[in-house]
Amino acid sequence: MTIPLLTLALALSFASGTTSKAAETARNADKWSLPIDETALPGEGALRRYDGYIKKWQESRSAWATQVEKDKGAVVFLGDSITQGWGADFKGAFPGMKLANRGIGGDTTRGMLIRLQEDVLSLNPAAIVMLLGTNDIEVNIPPESIGRNFEKILKAIKAHNPKVPIVLCRMFPSSAQKNRPSETVKAVNALYEASVKGDPQVTVLDTWTLFANAEGDANPEWFKDLLHLNPEGYSRWAGGLKTIFATLGFMDKEADSFQPEPGFVSLFNGRDLTGWGFKATPPRNKPANPKPDAPAFADIPTAIAFDGKSTSNDDRYRALNGRLVVATPPEGRKIQQLWTTKEFDGNFILKLEFRASPNADSGVFIRQPQLQCRDYPLAGPYKDLKNYKVHDWNELVVTVKDGVARAECNGELLTNDMKVPATGPIGLEGDRGQMEYRRIRLKQIEP
Repeated sequence: MTIPLLTLALALSFASGTTSKAAETARNADKWSLPIDETALPGEGALRRYDGYIKKWQESRSAWATQVEKDKGAVVFLGDSITQGWGADFKGAFPGMKLANRGIGGDTTRGMLIRLQEDVLSLNPAAIVMLLGTNDIEVNIPPESIGRNFEKILKAIKAHNPKVPIVLCRMFPSSAQKNRPSETVKAVNALYEASVKGDPQVTVLDTWTLFANAEGDANPEWFKDLLHLNPEGYSRWAGGLKTIFATLGFMDKEADSFQPEPGFVSLFNGRDLTGWGFKATPPRNKPANPKPDAPAFADIPTAIAFDGKSTSNDDRYRALNGRLVVATPPEGRKIQQLWTTKEFDGNFILKLEFRASPNADSGVFIRQPQLQCRDYPLAGPYKDLKNYKVHDWNELVVTVKDGVARAECNGELLTNDMKVPATGPIGLEGDRGQMEYRRIRLKQIEP
């Protein structure tokens, strides 16, 4: 049989490993295309098959494959269309940060698991931000399957790097109109949080409460269609992320140059926790018949002092560039209190500034009683403040006179009848979420 010359030439070309540019392009395109056969792929739940998703999967992943070297060491966002909506420039929301967007519209947790290694881990990311699962709910993948896919993603990240910070954004609320009922979103979020409870590698950001209305659905103020954020929604999400990025060392790297006003003494030097420590905290429920010789709280000595140390022994309290950070507890919620080793009697004015992550719950102790210091609009109790600045610095001023404390936030009254003991330390409590304090200073005043 005679072989046509052109056919022979093509055969020899393929045999020698040389192919046309068109053939190589086709082969590369196929490498980044959505797999047709799912049986051998990891994870649970059928992959989505509509044309827009298939096209976006191939186009995005093939483009990202050419950017691996450029994007190495970035903070990588992994997610679906909500993440994709940040765009490549992240709307200028995080100046000075190296970022990489790995969101694909329509993606599910299984899709993210399949592409995790090539799209995310190959970049050796400085941190990973994840928002995932809403599309799984829309296509009726059971919450338990979503949870197992998430656990596999988490396991793969840890196998790659057991120390890379992970910021887990709670799945945003949506609506039953979008086949994403609130009870299912809450169930999946609960599974995620159970998987990472006690894991210091993961910081959970309460983006569910950040965007929910009173009924637990998407608040239309932040969404254009009860699923995707509007520009104001992205700004709100960015604000919550910035507080965590600052603690991870990606933002707010400069030291605070603030100097106290005349007559005020700084209680926090901005560099370390000198002057602060843990007390042997008494039980929350006082005994019905306390011992007559039981010491008053002010007389309980500091059990552990942190002079010269940048963090507390449990890493919950940290001194970072002028900020005293009460970090998000790995347990989800954990009450811990840090106190000045010095006590303050008489009358005084205490001033400080605080910045709260979404729905954070903290507190400032005035000798012993606690003034709730929180992300007030979400966590209360002062939800109607007009001057509160969300995800920004707010000033708290407490004036103690004749055993009564008056407190204002940005000039608005919080309380004017808080009774306090005659003497005692100043304390900061951590409970839920992250709170940052700075410019903590005190001035003694005349009676």
